[in-house]
Amino acid sequence: MPHVVGRGGHIVAILFGYPLLSPPAKRRNNKILWVARSAWQGQSDLRIRAQRVQSGRPIGRRVARTVTGGPGPSIVDLPAPGCWRLTLRWGGRSDRLDLEYRPNR
Repeated sequence: MPHVVGRGGHIVAILFGYPLLSPPAKRRNNKILWVARSAWQGQSDLRIRAQRVQSGRPIGRRVARTVTGGPGPSIVDLPAPGCWRLTLRWGGRSDRLDLEYRPNR
């Protein structure tokens, strides 16, 4: 199963909608299952800040997404193909990872 582990090892993105596409496909979703390494207390959304990067440098505008209820199943569509650096925050925890969105042709 395609997946990406956060740089800090605190979260994993399991890519059920592989490859991720931008714009999203009409017949399938960019489905990602977020799995946190350890449990957290209380209700906390997973807040995502995404910035496209090229050769390690930010390009374009930053976007934000929210997964209600914290890590779990989600559909995360981003506005352009390319490598996206995601900063993730939930339940007092945080991690970062990069996801590739391919052009939908």
